[in-house]
Amino acid sequence: MQRAAKCALRLDLSRAFCLSRSGTVLSVMQKSLPPPRDEEEKAMLDSMLRVDHAGEYGANRIYAGQMAVLGRTRTGPLIQYMWDQEKMHLEKFNEILGEHRVRPTLLLPLWNIAGFALGMILTRIEGTMSCTVAVEESISEHYNSQIQTLMEAEPERYTEWISIMLLKNFVMMKKKNRDTGLEHDAESVPGYLLLKTVIQVDCKAAIYILQRI
Repeated sequence: MQRAAKCALRLDLSRAFCLSRSGTVLSVMQKSLPPPRDEEEKAMLDSMLRVDHAGEYGANRIYAGQMAVLGRTRTGPLIQYMWDQEKMHLEKFNEILGEHRVRPTLLLPLWNIAGFALGMILTRIEGTMSCTVAVEESISEHYNSQIQTLMEAEPERYTEWISIMLLKNFVMMKKKNRDTGLEHDAESVPGYLLLKTVIQVDCKAAIYILQRI
């Protein structure tokens, strides 16, 4: 059964890749999540979607803060490009929450202020990219954790949703933004490892809280 699920996942990944090239993968993602069968499954899926939405919202606010400071510099177009990717993610998650009747986290007002402030604080290009690397790695790890949870729970039921997450990741998009940060000397900022660790610890703590509120 597990082998069959993996074969189905490979087929869906191929389909998702083709859809991504035609620009419709986000719409497919919205429709691929199966409706919950009971309250326990609904609670699990609601928690996942709520955290994912908050993560995309927070990332958007960080980029907004960065653009407020660096938007008119030569770095502006690069940050705007990465922000545009996050805008697409957030727009789709807004639709997904509405379709599945999932409320967003009660902490969105805090996310609004904290994310924007964090983006503004790191005004040097190296600091900005260090923040990007830390946040994108944390979100990507979280998505991978969700994928693992779904694979262990019932891979046949979530095959299409998993395949879309693997492709879009959202894993690939987050990795691209992270690599962009590394290419722009993110690791050269003084205290990079400490800064990265602090941001990632904060991200993990936020995910833990968001799963419950």
